[in-house]
Amino acid sequence: MKLNEIKDNEGATKNRKRVGRGIGSGKGKTCGLGHKGQKARSGGAKLGFEGGQMPLYRQLPKHGFKNPFAKTYAVVNLDTIQKAIDAGKLDAKSITVESLLNSNIVSKKLDGIRLLARGAVTSSINITVSSASKSAVEAVEKAGGKVSYAE
Repeated sequence: MKLNEIKDNEGATKNRKRVGRGIGSGKGKTCGLGHKGQKARSGGAKLGFEGGQMPLYRQLPKHGFKNPFAKTYAVVNLDTIQKAIDAGKLDAKSITVESLLNSNIVSKKLDGIRLLARGAVTSSINITVSSASKSAVEAVEKAGGKVSYAE
């Protein structure tokens, strides 16, 4: 096969329809859009408009509730902290919000940092976070560490 022999498969390409080119073309005058009306105009119909009937998005009930005071925490798990201690990124004696941010374990502080209990921690760690799950606190204390809270 040569470059000059390459062509599309049969039926892969189609010539565009040239409208408004005389009555004999079958698509002259109104160009297939009929006479007047909203759908004959440029821009077509308004999205969601149903001809005056109550649109579906207004028929359906609103539901749910979004708490405007909810806090979004950056999450840190025990196994992540243990890996960072093993790699020498963190000092097990004092782990703070700043040290977690500086070592790129957490990218953003958000409304605080929450400690969760995925994985296990073998080192005795002293960690200061905004919030922690009960199981995470138990796991840290079981390893001989301490969890303290700061905002």
